[in-house]
Amino acid sequence: MRANKAFIGLDKGFWAHVRSISEAQGYTVRGQGVIKTLSAAAIVAAFKKLGLSSEHLVTRGKLTKLGGLLCDYFAYRADLLDNFVRPRLMDAARAEEVYNDMKAKLKPKLSATMNKQKGDKAKVAYLTALVNMIIESVAGSEGYNPDPRQLTTFTKDSMPLRTLSRRVDGALPGVVNPVAIWEIKEYYYTTTFGSRVADGVYETLLDGMELEEMREHEGRNVEHMLALDAHYTWWECGRSYLCRIVDMLNMGYVDEVLFGYEVVERLPALAAEWVALAKAEAAKEPQIKGEVEGGGAQAELV
Repeated sequence: MRANKAFIGLDKGFWAHVRSISEAQGYTVRGQGVIKTLSAAAIVAAFKKLGLSSEHLVTRGKLTKLGGLLCDYFAYRADLLDNFVRPRLMDAARAEEVYNDMKAKLKPKLSATMNKQKGDKAKVAYLTALVNMIIESVAGSEGYNPDPRQLTTFTKDSMPLRTLSRRVDGALPGVVNPVAIWEIKEYYYTTTFGSRVADGVYETLLDGMELEEMREHEGRNVEHMLALDAHYTWWECGRSYLCRIVDMLNMGYVDEVLFGYEVVERLPALAAEWVALAKAEAAKEPQIKGEVEGGGAQAELV
């Protein structure tokens, strides 16, 4: 899933409104599993609670242009989560079934990553394994790094340009100058939505902010994908964080979010786009090197 075109490029003030209203009125209706939408009355109530003026959003009981856009966004977010995300989130049993089906179909060469659980919960990390085998089926086992054990670095003139603060879960074609990086958040056996899960959301936000800075100041872009799963953890316990993730997607801090089974539906095409990007970047390198060594555009390609 990519961002909704209707909300791409909105300024940070708009997203400050989204966060403030969400915080004031709550993300969900407690005990009902319902994602909250927004109305003129709800805007007035939220801003009264915050001690702020709502006149720029609601005037004489009617929504202004900005107020209407906020209501549209809250309706979109609720509909997306209720009708698209929720049915795609898998539990451990379904994830295992999908993993076995895809393994039989794709016959991956790379060994499956195991989770970090112990005892009966020690299993294949199903979502990670699905991501890896699907990308392998498109890029080949040598065409990407499924387990980077160093920080992602972008270079210019053979020198570091930017190095991310965190290690990511995968990079294509590699951890140095990748065209795509991704993170995977699967919590099939987690029984509560604890700080560790919440931290995972904010880690993705940190990466997105660093990538935004590089894009704005250096003109360098990289595809940033987040894959997540576990119906109980994300839907039963963490719907408010799903709202935050949709916000993050539309703010441009992550380019694509794949929810549960969406990995199977979307990732093959997405991986093919990444491979094409990597090939295009590789094709530029000989020409650039020839121009530097030869002193001009007439230099032979190497």
